[in-house]
Amino acid sequence: MATRAEYEALVEVLSEHDRRYYVDAAPIISDFEYDRLYAELRAIEAENPAWVVSWSPTQRVAPAPVSAFAKVVRDIPMLSLDNTYDLGELAAFCDRVTRGLDGDPVTYVVEPKIDGIGIELSYKQGLFAFGATRGDGRIGEDVTANLRTVRGVTLRLTEATDIVVRGEVYMTRDDFVHINEVRLAAGEPPFKNARNLTAGSIKLLDPKLVAQRPMRVLVYEIVDGDRVAATHFDALERIEKLGLPTSAHNATAHTFSELAEICESWLSRRETLPYEVDGLVVKVDQFDQRRALGATAKVPRWAIAYKFPARQVETVVLGLEINVGRSGQVTPVAMLEPVDVSGTTVKRASLHNWDQVERLDLGPGDRVLIEKAGEIIPQVLSVTGKADSDRFAPPEVCPSCGHTLFREAGKVALCCPNQLACPAQLLRSVEFFAGRGQMNIDGLGERVCGALLEAGLVKNVADLFVLRAEDLEKLERFAQKSAENLVLAIDRARKTATFSRLLAALGIPHVGGVAARAIAARYRRMGELLALIDRTEADGAFAAALCEIDGIGDIIARSIEAFLRDPGTREVLRLLSERGVDPVEPAARAAGGALAGKTFVITGTLSRPRGEIARDIERAGGKVTGSVSQKTSYLVAGEATGKAKLAA
Repeated sequence: MATRAEYEALVEVLSEHDRRYYVDAAPIISDFEYDRLYAELRAIEAENPAWVVSWSPTQRVAPAPVSAFAKVVRDIPMLSLDNTYDLGELAAFCDRVTRGLDGDPVTYVVEPKIDGIGIELSYKQGLFAFGATRGDGRIGEDVTANLRTVRGVTLRLTEATDIVVRGEVYMTRDDFVHINEVRLAAGEPPFKNARNLTAGSIKLLDPKLVAQRPMRVLVYEIVDGDRVAATHFDALERIEKLGLPTSAHNATAHTFSELAEICESWLSRRETLPYEVDGLVVKVDQFDQRRALGATAKVPRWAIAYKFPARQVETVVLGLEINVGRSGQVTPVAMLEPVDVSGTTVKRASLHNWDQVERLDLGPGDRVLIEKAGEIIPQVLSVTGKADSDRFAPPEVCPSCGHTLFREAGKVALCCPNQLACPAQLLRSVEFFAGRGQMNIDGLGERVCGALLEAGLVKNVADLFVLRAEDLEKLERFAQKSAENLVLAIDRARKTATFSRLLAALGIPHVGGVAARAIAARYRRMGELLALIDRTEADGAFAAALCEIDGIGDIIARSIEAFLRDPGTREVLRLLSERGVDPVEPAARAAGGALAGKTFVITGTLSRPRGEIARDIERAGGKVTGSVSQKTSYLVAGEATGKAKLAA
């Protein structure tokens, strides 16, 4: 029987081994020996639950899932960075820094820019208190329970100090490959890339699932670092001494020539790292110089990201894959002779549209140059050698359902109009219909939708509302509880949907949430809209009536008309109504309100779904439209807002 002192000593021993493995990358015992000690620790804690300390290696996973993530508002925002791909622009950045400091000498710190997810960690008296995502910089989400599962997020620092640090959560290439190998062996589709998998994992509601994803962290900054050091480089050393992992590849430069040499050396070194990096971050080292340089509303003037040029390799085109999207667009993807790009085997590349295929004059056997600059699917840039073969021609019929394809006037995309009966479109239509911001049916993702369609349980979106738990239990990987939960989620959607959400969920081309709410404010249920179309001939009267609604133009109106006049669509709408899905839009807002008379456009990535923000604006008397015009009062601009909207 262990004593409490022996238990506490074992906690310290295992914590030290965690630090050596995840922080120093220099383990001194085997995995087998570590697992033996870990099992011993768990046995002691099971016998003596009152002894368990919060920083024990066994305490990384919370006992229960969370229902939602609380918002965290920062006093000091996590700013974005200006970036460049050009050494000349990097030199111009250094010139601006020098001028801003009146010619004083400058030391720069150069750090690898990990392609991961930005996070912030807060410690109180040396214990991990909470952690948050970057969010929009000012507002993040509290993912403390999930971050506790990330090895390298030290649960207790070497000193009992209060400190806030920022870093990047990532996944190594080997761990990512292993996860996909396991998924493929289980018959599940592979994840697209490590960054997207990391982003999705850190936002899972169940920490037990997060713990199954082998994520790591590197810390790159102390918030208010000038409280503990004079320079950023010294602050990084402070982070290491506290037991948190930092990059072993950080370097300093005192002149632009030194800086350029470091940047150029990384073009070949980047492939030697076990994780993806997409560039370097160059920062002024001294904190007093940073204060003198200051920042704009979005970016610091003392830092810049030097992005690596896109990866380009040559390979051979083996054939053409034709994909059918949710909206019916039929797009070409080049099937390639497998080629290695930065440790990833590439077999497919985007061709965007059929005009691009024609411009390239592409055919099987052609040698092509492909580029991968962070995209999930690389793209074909040019043909470097033509084979003696027939050229690829655009298809005339849909590869999924055989329906004749058409091209809208002025558009480059070929489309299949058989939206509700085309198998390829149906999978994506059902998934979209159930998605967040549409009908909000939890648990109805791509895998489940595919299983429902394959089993013949769902032939259109209306069939979702007659599913029974006993039908679902017959499907692979569906237990009784998960089947009951899905049926409950579907019933909840039936009861809580609004007409505008149903209208957006149908996937009508050009009709998003803003347009759907505008139409639903005038015609508050589907029956009213169908009555309008039934009493107007196909002569433009229906479209003209919709165009009277502010924010609805001719393209949207005609798209809705074409959709609602289709007999297949009408049958699905009839079934939806018959099965209890006939929602009414809430009554229009009362006159007045704090935002009465103001018109808003919402764009970019925000701290909450756009639909929620739009509803808050409308409840306060404001109006939300889809595009910037002379009538726009305010642009609510989140991250990744297009320059055109900002300029307007």
